[in-house]
Amino acid sequence: MSLTQLLVPTYTHMLGALSSWLKKAQAQMPEADAQALLSERLAPDMYPLSTQVRFACVQVQEAVYRLQDKPLPASIMALLEEGRNAGEQPGSLADAQTRIDETTALLDGLSHDALDVGADKPLVHELPNGMVLDLTAEQYARDWTLGQFYFHIMTAYSILRSKKVELGKADYVAHLFPYIRPETIPKA
Repeated sequence: MSLTQLLVPTYTHMLGALSSWLKKAQAQMPEADAQALLSERLAPDMYPLSTQVRFACVQVQEAVYRLQDKPLPASIMALLEEGRNAGEQPGSLADAQTRIDETTALLDGLSHDALDVGADKPLVHELPNGMVLDLTAEQYARDWTLGQFYFHIMTAYSILRSKKVELGKADYVAHLFPYIRPETIPKA
């Protein structure tokens, strides 16, 4: 499986799920309460929901540019800063949906082999704290970007669940519904 075949559907499915979770939150509670979710955290030393959404988008956008060996556009740094400052300026649910839509549009614009630079191609990834990871493109995709992406997606899910948004496993794996054999669906 190529990196494009692995990453693009994964990112697209899970960003779609994240978007639907935010919509469910809006539908299930008064608007002010739904908007307030963006400032909620799992723990005091963790970033809030608004940051989790932005950082999930950052992971996708960074991977798209790094794996194509293109310089990161200023918009990614702006999104990172927006995420880092989201504790004080969480934005709105509409802002969060816009970030998801922008990221999905980036994925939709990729060719079928855009991220297939060669699994063994060296990729240097510098972390904000100054540490540097020497990886191959495959290691970066598999071990860094997917792990980081899922961390932020799952943290967003957990924040929403902890604040009583009615979500379940089906909301997390909704993209798998088309693969269910109809005769195996339990009768309610």
